[in-house]
Order: sequence, then structure tokens, then C-alpha cells
Amino acid sequence: MTDKKILLYGANGYTGKLIAKHAAHYSLKPTLAGRNEESVRSLANSLQLPFEIIDLNDTKKLDEIVAQHSIVIHAAGPFSKTAKAMVEACIRNHVHYTDINGDISCFELVKKYNQDAINSNCMLMPGVGFDVVPTDCIAKLLHQQMPDASDLKIAFATLGSSVSHGTATTMAEKLGEQGAKRVNGKIIRVPLGLNSLDVDFGEKKLFCMSIPWGDISTAYQTTGIQNIETFTAVKPSLYKQLKYQGLFNWLLRTPIVRNIIKKKIDQRPAGPNESMLNNGRCLVWGQVKNPQGKIKEARLSGPEGYLFTAHSSLIIATEITNGNWQKGYQTPAGIYGYELAKKVPGVSISF
Repeated sequence: MTDKKILLYGANGYTGKLIAKHAAHYSLKPTLAGRNEESVRSLANSLQLPFEIIDLNDTKKLDEIVAQHSIVIHAAGPFSKTAKAMVEACIRNHVHYTDINGDISCFELVKKYNQDAINSNCMLMPGVGFDVVPTDCIAKLLHQQMPDASDLKIAFATLGSSVSHGTATTMAEKLGEQGAKRVNGKIIRVPLGLNSLDVDFGEKKLFCMSIPWGDISTAYQTTGIQNIETFTAVKPSLYKQLKYQGLFNWLLRTPIVRNIIKKKIDQRPAGPNESMLNNGRCLVWGQVKNPQGKIKEARLSGPEGYLFTAHSSLIIATEITNGNWQKGYQTPAGIYGYELAKKVPGVSISF
């Protein structure tokens, strides 16, 4: 394993570019990689960083390049289509794998490679961005405050921002699918928006609906809490519309509808503009309850979500290069504690 060399795959995507641009702040010089030679080369030249052009389907070249590095930051979605090839390449070449995924199914997929990663002496840590660092840290903090907690609720909101092409495309891939929650330790499928609640995030109160966020998978790994439900802030009018989505799920799952939506996504800006990045905020709320009905809450306020991702992914990469890692499948707060989130500039936590 080549010491302290980082491969950033998907560098030409919106979030990949943010990570690349902020790497110098952490004294890191990642090799930028992706399939689009023109955009990867242009970004690399502008930042004076090395680059490689790799197709994930080219296993021989993928192995050749991955083997030259010690860490991969995988930023190329949709992760349901890209994670498997990169995880397997990392295991084959004894390289640490991280990604900015937030998809429950991808977390569960990567977890299946736990023993292979242990045997390869490398770490697998999906979800090193806004999905799921701040929420994972709040879950860890609350579990420390209430070790006998049996129920966990996590909610998040983003203020003054928008979603990137990559995030929107991933969402389009999931159109027509159900929500999820964890009940008695098992992930079960439930209608999207099955439950709702009004959440006091500290800065403001917002209406939230239940969604299948990554913590349904990761918070269980981090805390062992048996019952987990995740929520996001939405407009009440949108929630009312989504309550009827189940009637049209069959239509939303068809390729023709998803392709129409993807074409509309391509016509939008690549992601939040500079003003949104600088002025947007992310908010997280968490609540635990034990069998006796006792409740504890915690809140987090931080920078705009994509900016959070750039910092948290690089902070974790720095931890790994400094030798702070454990082999096998791991979660961010499971290894680095709830204090990890506080290392991201602009983050405050209260409980």
C-alpha cells in the first residue's frame, strides 16, 4: 500500500470538484480520476494535481491505478451502480475505501465485504460526507448519553441550498420505491412518508417526514439501537402529495418516466451556486428513548451540506493517513466518535 496517496474518483462531478478544491486546506494532494478525460484533465490542471482516466469496467487498469494509492474517496454516483466495482478493487489491492454515498442498500452491500476487508487489512467506510457524518455523530452522542436507548429518531434539514446533478439523479433512480425503518434490529420497507413530526432544530421549527436515510443502516452499526427512523424537512404541501405516491409507484419505476426526469435534471445547474455554498446551513436533530420512556435530544448546526461533505471526507482521509483506522467495515462516528463532526468548520452541537 503506497503511503498517504489518495485517489479521488468522480472528481469531475459537482461534489468531487468541491473535495478536490478543498484538499489543499488539509495539505492533501489527491490524484483526480474519472471517465471524462476533458473535465478531469481541466480540473487537475487548474489545481495542479495529478490525474488518471479510468472506467470502472476496465478492471485491469482500475487495479493498476488503485494499487498505487492508500485511500480511495469514491465520489462517482449513482453508487448503486458504481460502489461494487470500486470496493472490490480496493479489497484486491489492500486499499482503504471511503465514499460519499447515502443509500441504505449500498451501505448494506459494502457491509457484506467486512470479512474480505479484514483479510485484506483495509477499511471500508461508506458515507463520509453529509450522508452520514453529522447524523451518525448525533446518534453516537445520544447513545453515549443514554446507553440503554431502544429507539432513535434522526431528522435533518438543509436551508438556503439545492441539490446537485448527482444527488438528483440518484433520487430519480429511487423514484417509486418505498421508505424504510429499522424495527427490532431489522430493516423493513414501509410507505415513503409513513410518519411525520414537527422538529425543533434550535434555529427554527420545521415539519418533517420519514424517509429511507442512510442512518437506518449505519446508526445501527454505530450504536446497536434496535428501532431507528429517519426524517427530513419538507413543505407540508409536498408531504400531502407524497402520501398519494403509492398509487403511482408502478409508473414512477418505469424507465421512460425516470429518463424524462433525468433529462430535466440535466437542464438544471450542476449544484448549489457559490452564494448557496457560503450561506446555506445544515441542521440535524436526534432523539433517543429508553424502555422506561426517558428521552434525550441533541442538535447540530453546520455549513451547507455539500460543503460539509468536502470537509468531512477530507478530514477522514487525513485521519486514515495518520494511521487512525480499523480494518473491516466501519462507520464514521463508530471509529472517530461524535467529536468528528466538530472538526468540520462551522459546526456546533448542543444537547
